[in-house]
This record gives sequence, C-alpha cells and structure tokens, in this order.
Amino acid sequence: MKKVKLIEVRSELGAGTRGASMGIEALRVACWDKGSDYFKRFNSVSVPDLNYTLFDKDVFPNAHRIDSILAVQKNIANTVEQTIKMGMFPLVLAGDHSNAHGTIAGIKAAHPDKTLGVIWIDAHADIHSPYTSPSGNVHGMPLAMALNVDNLDRQINDPEPETVFFWNALKKLGFDGPKLKPEHLVYIVVRDTEEPEDYFISKYGIKNFTYNEVNSKGIPRVAEEAIDRLKDCDIIYVSFDVDSLDSKFSKGTGTPVATGLTVTQAKELNYLLLQDPRVVCYEMTEINPTLDTENTMAENAFDILEAATDAILHRESKSTAK
Repeated sequence: MKKVKLIEVRSELGAGTRGASMGIEALRVACWDKGSDYFKRFNSVSVPDLNYTLFDKDVFPNAHRIDSILAVQKNIANTVEQTIKMGMFPLVLAGDHSNAHGTIAGIKAAHPDKTLGVIWIDAHADIHSPYTSPSGNVHGMPLAMALNVDNLDRQINDPEPETVFFWNALKKLGFDGPKLKPEHLVYIVVRDTEEPEDYFISKYGIKNFTYNEVNSKGIPRVAEEAIDRLKDCDIIYVSFDVDSLDSKFSKGTGTPVATGLTVTQAKELNYLLLQDPRVVCYEMTEINPTLDTENTMAENAFDILEAATDAILHRESKSTAK
C-alpha cells in the first residue's frame, strides 16, 4: 500500500496578500482543536521557502519575486519527484497556488513518458503569464507555466529580459516542453477570470464546470464527467484552492469569491475524484489565517483534507486487497 507523505510548502511568494505561509500551521491548529491525530499519522517534509525575501525590494513588476519563486519550485519539484519514486503518494499542503507548478514539474520529472491530466478546483483560472497579468502576482500563472504558454495574442505587458529569463526557466522546470495539454486540463467552479484568460480558455476549449453546472448536475456527476474528460491521461493531479469555496466559507483566503462550493460539496468532490487510481498527487492551497479571526477557513479545509486523505487510503487498501 502506498504511504501518504505530506509535503509542506510555506512559500507565499506568489500571492498578492501576505499570510498564506501560515496556512499549514492553521491546519495543524484545526487538527488539534478537532482532537484528530492526522499530523501524527503521516511523515511530513518541509520544503525550504524563501519568504524572508519578501522584505527585499521586488525588481520584477510583471512577475513579482520570480527569481525566488524559481528557487522554491526547484525544491518542490525535487521533493515531489523523490516522493513518487519512493513509491509514496505526495499530498502537498501549500501556501500560495504558484507552488502548484513546482508540484506538476515534480510529477512530470517522475513520469516523463506519461500523459498528465489536471483537475483544478479554484475560483481563478491561474493561466496568466508575465505578458498578460494585470497584477504581476505569480499565483495567477502556474498553469501557463505547466502548459508552456505565454498567450502573446493578449499581451499587455512588456516584461524585462530578466523576467523572461526566469519565466522560461520555470516553464522548463522538471520537463522541457509542455507538461500538460489544454485538453487535459479541467476546471471546477472557476468564476473570477480576466479577458486574456477567457480568450485562452475559449481558444482551446478548456472545460470549466461552472457553479451552476455543479449545482444542477450534482457533485457525483461532475466528478464522473471530470474524470471521464481525462480518459486519455495515464496520471492525474488534483489541485484544490480553498477559494473554490463560497466566500462565506472562505474568509481566510487572499482572494475570496462569492457563489462557490459549500464545504459539504468540496468534501464530496475531493473524495470522489481521489477514488480514481490514476490520481498520483493532491494539493491543497491558499489558506490564509491572518484574514480569519476564528480559523474557520482552516477548520473547513481540514475537514476537506481528511475526506481527501480517506479517499486516497481507501483506494490504496482496495488495490492491495486485489
């Protein structure tokens, strides 16, 4: 049976709001408050973050702190790759969502010949590049890195050569070339996008299960359809951003958006998706307890994390029983 290994990534270098580095501690507090032994049950490793560089002057206006982000993502990619090669299941708890590209790079480094599918549960499409981003926050860019795209049709910025150097290095991290094809990306409840992202999604026909669709079809059918869309993929990575939850459940995140999932829906969705034996990695991200006085976000997220982990363990026990 594959053991779950927790990979803790406290980097919040890609976020526009400070505080996501404390998300993992907030999950630990929620675990303690619930009387759970979750963090005793699994080995964890902490990837070095470079959050101290947040106090240095940022010299990359179109991709803030992209130099430090590359260094962090190299560490994430190495850790994820080693974990998979040791026959373990990497469960990544991350600060901001830019880190997810490091995870994808590690998965592709471990499985260079396999076709990767990605299910991205998020309020945001995260498909900007330094050429299109209105904010320059790199947590809006991980999927463009993974897809190896710049979306120059919608260019609004002219990034400095240094920015382009680090951007190109990120796109090559773990695997030289696209780690993912647009048709192997599935969004769930993405609802806060900018025009360059809408253009790209529409150009490549990337599927987004909207909030209305999720409500009308129900979670089991959405999970089934999402998995079915990735039937040509050998392996799948599921990325869960807590801002996929409705903003009334997700005060404690940097960019909350209304009309999203309930906690119950998110638990069921993650549980069902992770039943698929092709899922090789799961990530939870963007918990920011500094925006949340009661730690409600982390408590909700911890319930979802337990459901997701149960699914992984349940699936693994079935595979060993065969």
